[in-house]
Amino acid sequence: MMRAAMFHGAGRPMTIEEVPDPEPGPDEAVIKVCRCGICGSDISMTSGSYADYPAGTTLGHEYAGEVVAVGKAVSNLKVGQRVSAMPAKGCGHCASCLAGFPLGCTAMAGMIGGFGQYMRIYAPAAIHLPDTLSMADGALVEPLAVGLRGVALAELKPGATVAVLGAGAVGLAAIYWARLLGAGRIVAMSRSARRADLATAMGADGFEAFGEGEGDRLAAALGGLPDAVLECAGAVGLMQKAVELVRPGGTIVSLGFCGSPDPIIPSLATWKQVTMKFSFAYDLREFRHCADTLDAGHVAPRMMISETIGLDALPVNFEALRTGSTQTKVHVDPWIAA
Repeated sequence: MMRAAMFHGAGRPMTIEEVPDPEPGPDEAVIKVCRCGICGSDISMTSGSYADYPAGTTLGHEYAGEVVAVGKAVSNLKVGQRVSAMPAKGCGHCASCLAGFPLGCTAMAGMIGGFGQYMRIYAPAAIHLPDTLSMADGALVEPLAVGLRGVALAELKPGATVAVLGAGAVGLAAIYWARLLGAGRIVAMSRSARRADLATAMGADGFEAFGEGEGDRLAAALGGLPDAVLECAGAVGLMQKAVELVRPGGTIVSLGFCGSPDPIIPSLATWKQVTMKFSFAYDLREFRHCADTLDAGHVAPRMMISETIGLDALPVNFEALRTGSTQTKVHVDPWIAA
């Protein structure tokens, strides 16, 4: 038996329970979870929305761990290896699966459970962690990959100006990749300035708070309206704000995963002839590239980790994140004693 956090439905706290150890399927492995990050989508998908996880689910999809068992058809993983993995399983045969994108498979099933001591992963979606990376680094690969795909979709030209709406983990990852992939000036925007220094450390040139005169202040900081706006907070109203802020002919990429209706004014978007894109996850190549980039010595993403807690502290900390905690990226180590 192992210990795991169990979600019982919106409005009810998680509980830490004893549950059976998982067994790998033919194309799966079981890992001892060493780190798992709490994602903003974990919060939004346990809040009573249409996209909530079912009751009885153990959440956690930003994980890294050590392989302890492999299925009979697995050839790419061995017991004892340190890995991270994309949190999805596909059929293994369709075009999406063959392209390393099981998240696009019509038979896709989630592979989550990082808020437990052991979990199953889909072996074809796993990557080996270089020896230079810690388990904490490994658990950052997933959110970094989210940011990488979003910035790639923006198709930034060298020197492009960028506004990033939201300075949480996804926003910080977007800033990081926009800087590495050739952006010019980058300005982060958020309701609060508490992560302004962190945004700057990740690659932003400036920070502006939402509020009166925000468009003029942003244009002054960038030398004009931004070529691209990356919406990374998922709050209602931010897509319309992005339409208002982007330059005519510019690009907006939605990374915030808003789970509520979020109206925009189509006539303004039409008049400005903006392009709007919606980014979903990442593929295996992008996932691996994030680990390789950390391996190459890019250590800035580690700044996002604000606290590491054990399972017993998870329920209280999880609810605190729902109500406006000042944390940036909280990691769970299921083996920390109470």
